[in-house]
Amino acid sequence: MPTLDAAACADLMDEITKITAHAAETILDFAKTPDVQRKADGSPVTSADLAAEAIVCEGLQRLAPDVPVISEEQAARDKPAAIRGGSYFLVDPLDGTREFIAGRDEYTINIALMTDGAPMLGIICAPALGLFWRGVVGRGADRILAADTGAPTPIHTRRRPQSEAVVMVSRSHLEARTKSYVDGLPGAKLVQSGSSIKFCRLAEGFADVYPRLAPTHDWDIAAGHAILKAAGGSVTAPDGAPPVYGSNELLIPAFLAWGDPASAVLIKG
Repeated sequence: MPTLDAAACADLMDEITKITAHAAETILDFAKTPDVQRKADGSPVTSADLAAEAIVCEGLQRLAPDVPVISEEQAARDKPAAIRGGSYFLVDPLDGTREFIAGRDEYTINIALMTDGAPMLGIICAPALGLFWRGVVGRGADRILAADTGAPTPIHTRRRPQSEAVVMVSRSHLEARTKSYVDGLPGAKLVQSGSSIKFCRLAEGFADVYPRLAPTHDWDIAAGHAILKAAGGSVTAPDGAPPVYGSNELLIPAFLAWGDPASAVLIKG
């Protein structure tokens, strides 16, 4: 299995962006009449999820045939083996399926390239908003308007304000433990959002923290992790340790994402 460093990831970025754009166009074709099915775990899936997954996975396999691809819908059909070393792609072809079904704009395509257990490259596209956020750890992050793909705008996190911290929380998954953590942050201003866009708001300096103290899958957060870190932020376990990707269940038990790592409020014990 190959191991791709930051330079190799940067070389792939524009081609992966084109693959993502193709998938975004396909998702928009399905947006007016989403058909809803249920997976074995009861979560929804649509034809848009499946069509976007096919485009992304086939595109990545053509682009980097030696790099394995783990994708959400494929994993639901056939559980992948955990990958500990080398490089591989993590794909969520339609993050925020509930938002998509409800007719909201806050759904995304997430693509991450993992190297030795850590996100190295991330691309998040919000098809309905016409936006791409991208980053390679150690090489910076940017934002692109779909109508102006030749002119990426660099983005960076901000220092945490002294008075009011903007806290991104899930519109669909705000459970009790996360709410308790948010309630303990002085001067917190809550902003609800769907999908991985929450990471992007931190990366571009709009917000300060995104906590999730409940399990989520690797492919839900890896792309956002890479973009946020490339933009100057951090994603950690609640105690400050690195998140552990590649478990047997491909689950992250909990995480804290901060735009300003120096101001992070951790949970000890």
